[in-house]
Amino acid sequence: MPTVAELSAVYGNFMLSPRRGPDVCELCFNLTDGHSRCYACARGQQWLDAMAPISYSVAGEQLHHALAGYKRLGGETQRRIGRELAAVLWRHLVLHERCLAQAAAVMRFELVTGVPSCDPSRDPKHPLHHLLADLVAPVRGRYERLLRPQQRPPAPHIFDLRRFAPRRRLSGQAVLLIDDTWTTGANAQSAAAALKRAGAGPVAALVIGRYVTRSWRGNDRRLRALARPFDWSRCALCGAATPGDGDCLVR
Repeated sequence: MPTVAELSAVYGNFMLSPRRGPDVCELCFNLTDGHSRCYACARGQQWLDAMAPISYSVAGEQLHHALAGYKRLGGETQRRIGRELAAVLWRHLVLHERCLAQAAAVMRFELVTGVPSCDPSRDPKHPLHHLLADLVAPVRGRYERLLRPQQRPPAPHIFDLRRFAPRRRLSGQAVLLIDDTWTTGANAQSAAAALKRAGAGPVAALVIGRYVTRSWRGNDRRLRALARPFDWSRCALCGAATPGDGDCLVR
C-alpha cells in the first residue's frame, strides 16, 4: 500500500505554492498587477473568514488537468487521480490545517464539508464527497454534507445567496470548507454564506488549486519566480518550515 508521501510525490514536481506579495490578492492569492485585491475579491461579497490554496492551478497544465480528470474521466484513471489528490489534501492538512485555523481565529475546525456541485443532478456523485468522506483521514471523522445545491441554480461564477441550501441548522461550529478549484470564488463564498445563515461560526476555505492563466500580463514571470520543487513544509499562510510530513496510508 503506497504512503501519502509516495502518492503525492509526483505533484511536487509541478505544483506551485502561492506566496503573499505586492502582486498577489490578499484574500484569494490571485496574481494581480500591483493591486491588493483582485477584481473578483474587490467587488464580491466576503463571507469567508480565511482562505488558502495549496497550489496554483495553471490553465492547461498538469494540476489543472488532474483536477478536471478526477471528475470527468472514468475507470481506473479517474480512481488513480482521485487517490493522488486525496493524498495531496491529506499531506497538506497534516502539516497546515492549524495555519488555516489560526488565520480564521479558531482553535480547530469542528466540522468539515465540501463545496457542492452547482448541478443538483451531479452533486450526489461528485467525487469530492468520496475523497473527504472516505480517503482523507485528517477530516474523515469530521466530514458531513452540510449543503445541497438548489434545484434551479443561479448562473455560474456569480455569488448568490440562493446557490446552496443548508441540510441542517448549526450552532456556532467552526467549519472547514474544502473545494478542488477556486476560479472567481463565487461558489465558495456562496457556500460560506449558506453555512453562516444556518448558524455556523467562522468558515475557512481550503482549495487544492487556485486557477490562473500564464497569458495574463505578468503572470508567466510571476509563476516562474515561485520556488521549485514544491515545498510541502510551507503553505500560503505560514511561509515557514514545519517539521514532519506524515506517512500514513491512503486506504
